[in-house]
Amino acid sequence: MRGVLVHEWIARDGGSEKVLDEFVRSFPDADVLCLWDDAGRYPGRRVHESGLARTPLRRNKALALGAMPYVWRGRPGAYDFALVSSHCFAHHVTFRAAAGGAAQGGVEKFVYVHTPARYLWNPELDARGASLAVRLAAPPLRILDRRRAREGARFAANSDFVRRRIERAWGVDARVIFPPVETARIAAVPDWRDELSAAESDLVEGLPETFVLGASRFVPYKRLDWVIHAAERAGVPAVIAGSGPEEGRLRQLAAAAAVPVRVLARPSDALLYALYQQAYVYVFPAVEDFGIMPVEARAAGARVIVNSLGGAGETVEEGVDGLLFREDSIEAVAECIADIDTVPRGGAASASMRRGGAASVSTLSAERFRQHIREWVDGEIGRM
Repeated sequence: MRGVLVHEWIARDGGSEKVLDEFVRSFPDADVLCLWDDAGRYPGRRVHESGLARTPLRRNKALALGAMPYVWRGRPGAYDFALVSSHCFAHHVTFRAAAGGAAQGGVEKFVYVHTPARYLWNPELDARGASLAVRLAAPPLRILDRRRAREGARFAANSDFVRRRIERAWGVDARVIFPPVETARIAAVPDWRDELSAAESDLVEGLPETFVLGASRFVPYKRLDWVIHAAERAGVPAVIAGSGPEEGRLRQLAAAAAVPVRVLARPSDALLYALYQQAYVYVFPAVEDFGIMPVEARAAGARVIVNSLGGAGETVEEGVDGLLFREDSIEAVAECIADIDTVPRGGAASASMRRGGAASVSTLSAERFRQHIREWVDGEIGRM
């Protein structure tokens, strides 16, 4: 069976790219297709880019948005199946030719959905949906998006929260397969400070003894400004770690805060994991589709505070792993910080990760993700 792995655009890092990494490991003979490749993640692998890769639009996703649904159509290639990683329009993909074994003379399509495009379907959760260009394009694009999602494909969602969003947006059913998280690798190191460079060790030594950690991409919907403001209200220093276009604004907020706030740009994996282990609590206030970083933090033994809205709350057992705030406000986050000592440190979180259930290491590991994806694709193809 000849297959192709389809992804929106390939970036240097990101949760959806980690999913694509596992697709590539699961199907080593499949081609890879994307709009453009900014990372070169798969040396020696055939990665096909679209025509957009040869235009300035690859540097401006907002301007490219209107072209994307059409660029995906009628791609060259004779494939039996396509496994699609979609958070924008990749699920629109069709092919001009198909291998003889494919169902009904076409490609059997499996779509792993990180989310229906948030700026189209949930602009209140994504500032990109507020731009004039997106607001003008959104109504016809929603109609087109829904119609193409119902052309015939099998869908999996990365959380039950996204499964319900898929049903509302597209009117189709999906199974839930949690995304891969490197929980086993993180949990295997008792003290990540032992893995740091000398400069990183000095940096960690210079941090406050007690601090609230906020870590993610520096983009508005991750709400790292909430972490700073909630830490102020709770009277606890904060550390903000990550990278992205909001770095300047976050540094300004940090400088003006009433408590010490450090902003650490582009931390290595080892430094991030060490911060998880040293933090008083890891705070993740975003309304997220799944939330990989709270799972990473728990694998490191950290207590977490997450939003009850969204997918992050699906993997946290309240009072054992952390706390969920149920009023979507900075004040509610600050109250959880004040109450976090009701959750045991380190040991209890690690125990909950080991004992099984929806939030266990084995369920959320990369190995289990590959197993679920292979069972999904191979099982459906076996019934063709």
